[in-house]
Amino acid sequence: MTATDMGKVSDGYHTFNELYEHRNLLFLNLAASNPEIAFKTRLDDKKEKYGGWFILGINTEYGQITYHLPEKYWEEARVKEMEYNYDYDGHTAYDVCHRLLFFVRDQV
Repeated sequence: MTATDMGKVSDGYHTFNELYEHRNLLFLNLAASNPEIAFKTRLDDKKEKYGGWFILGINTEYGQITYHLPEKYWEEARVKEMEYNYDYDGHTAYDVCHRLLFFVRDQV
């Protein structure tokens, strides 16, 4: 199965492509709602670029939350631009989930 085929795999309600599109747009909205702690950059902590992608992130008191988003959303991410992600703390997908949970708990 190719990556293109995987994007078409469905859970019966949404395809992977649809779910990633939702994730991208939801995180764009979260960053836009928190511009004082949000940033975007085309370079990671090693100053390496991923063709067709950029990093959108927020720096919370629980640590950094980042996602790679398609370049087509660069202009939509109306947050401060950084040269590179110099605050990267080595977070994992597991860390991001926990930080998102802690972050939302602070919003209530």
